[in-house]
Amino acid sequence: ELAEKCTIQLAYAIGVSKPLSVYVDTAGTGSIDEDKLSAALQEVMDLSPRGIREHLGLSRPIYARSAAYGHFGRTPDEDGGFSWEKTDLVEPLKAAL
Repeated sequence: ELAEKCTIQLAYAIGVSKPLSVYVDTAGTGSIDEDKLSAALQEVMDLSPRGIREHLGLSRPIYARSAAYGHFGRTPDEDGGFSWEKTDLVEPLKAAL
């Protein structure tokens, strides 16, 4: 387990596709240094807006079901709904570390 909790904050500038800052906070629950986790995340995933949109499948009309009961803390659906709740990057992150 890399962490029990994790917040990832990305900062962008207009006209720049890659984030200027990638901040990872495991709230003290991480087993890996947060800077190393941040570097591994940038290695295994395209963090450009297009890369995130494609990875999460956000070009499909999946937003109606998130209009009620919140966007976060939901179980990912088989059809890709709530894709941001998936933990599909755990193994690639472990491999990068």
